[in-house]
Amino acid sequence: MQEALQYVIGIINDFLWSKLLIVLLLSVGVYFTFRLKFLQVRMLKEMVRVLKEGAANRSKNDISPFQAFCISMAARVGTGNITGIAIAIALGGPGAIFWMWIIAIIGSASSFVESTLAQIYKVKDVNGFRGGPAYYMEKGLKKRWMGALFAVLITLSFGIVFNSVQSNTISVAFNNAFGTDRFMLGVILIAVFGTIIFGGVKRIAKLSEYIVMFLAVLYIGVAFFVILTNISQLPEVFALIVKNAFGFEQAAGGALGAALMHGIKRGIFSNEAGMGSAPNAAATATTSHPVKQGLIQAFGVLTDTLIICTSTALIILFSDAYKQPGLSGIPLTQAALSEHVGPWASGFLAILILLFGFCALIGNYYYGETNIGFLNKSKAVLLLYRIGVLGMVIFGCVAKVQLVWDMADLFMGLMVIVNLIAISLLSKNAFAALHDYVKQRKAGKDPVFYKDVLEHHDDIDCWDLSEAAHAKKEHAG
Repeated sequence: MQEALQYVIGIINDFLWSKLLIVLLLSVGVYFTFRLKFLQVRMLKEMVRVLKEGAANRSKNDISPFQAFCISMAARVGTGNITGIAIAIALGGPGAIFWMWIIAIIGSASSFVESTLAQIYKVKDVNGFRGGPAYYMEKGLKKRWMGALFAVLITLSFGIVFNSVQSNTISVAFNNAFGTDRFMLGVILIAVFGTIIFGGVKRIAKLSEYIVMFLAVLYIGVAFFVILTNISQLPEVFALIVKNAFGFEQAAGGALGAALMHGIKRGIFSNEAGMGSAPNAAATATTSHPVKQGLIQAFGVLTDTLIICTSTALIILFSDAYKQPGLSGIPLTQAALSEHVGPWASGFLAILILLFGFCALIGNYYYGETNIGFLNKSKAVLLLYRIGVLGMVIFGCVAKVQLVWDMADLFMGLMVIVNLIAISLLSKNAFAALHDYVKQRKAGKDPVFYKDVLEHHDDIDCWDLSEAAHAKKEHAG
């Protein structure tokens, strides 16, 4: 049964990722890059400034911009950074890393647009702010059916399928390092995870904030040690990546098409640029201007791929492990790191994967929850969703690796198509918000946004005078 399902999904994925999505992602990303005047480069310093401002000025009762950033990073900085990169290299060769870099740089512009739109069209309920693609499709495009379609796709993708990817990687890593029974590990995971998802978004935000940055710094520290001890190989490895990316040197069987396809697939899975997931977290923040959260999320894409994913790539490419046939995923990364620091690395990485993956479970779950709220306010529906999430965590722990990742690619591709159409149609509002932000910054102001800046603002729930005053007060506090 699993083999037949995998075959059908594979045919669909081949069409989506070898043709349609590559054209869509690159064309939309390049268009946004030019319209935003290379925001990824020219406003990099402003991204860092706004992120530091968000960390320093924390809201007591609301979710701060920094906490919203951490929720999105909890989903981004998951097993995709460690396992996904290993799969990309195993299937697409070292050149996949080059295309992963390209899609991150271009995609950060798409991330800015989608997260800014999420802030503009967010709504407020008893738990705080909610928003994301489903909301800007309904309010901005006036197409509730489109928002409902996206809400279903992201709930299935993140809450159901992607969480099985995370638990699958955790169980494989522990089985590989310690011989742990995969099913029993799944039981432990859902016991701990279940206590958290019933605690609400503020508990999710708080836990993400404390764990994600510590894990990222720890992992980058290990990678930095590996880079320093292999620094003489760095020019050779970068040359290998570039040559392989354009088909000049085919190492590990990665043809040009394979490098391009797997680099883009694994890059999108890791940094989520243009997918429509991070905007759900971006919308939760209390901030004085939508562009602030757009800049923060764009910075998250660059950080995730150019620093964390590249760290994994260098750990693997500095070793001979990636040349071993049949070695892929987390076992490849474990084998590579063990070459550098000794056999204890396999267990260390398994524990790190557990913590990374657990944070991603939390972020993924929240994306589903906020879209369940868009579709139906019933507590019974939310309960069924939570039970389904816990069930898929168990399924991921015992399922075959390839089937789980193929399912993730399918739902991810469908999400990207729907979201890219929406943000392309609404992008003029993100451009207008950026123009307003830059104008205020040049005047020496801390930018504050009012919805009448936009030509059509009747369906925008927030950003009237009272809302802007509240956000400014929280920021000052």
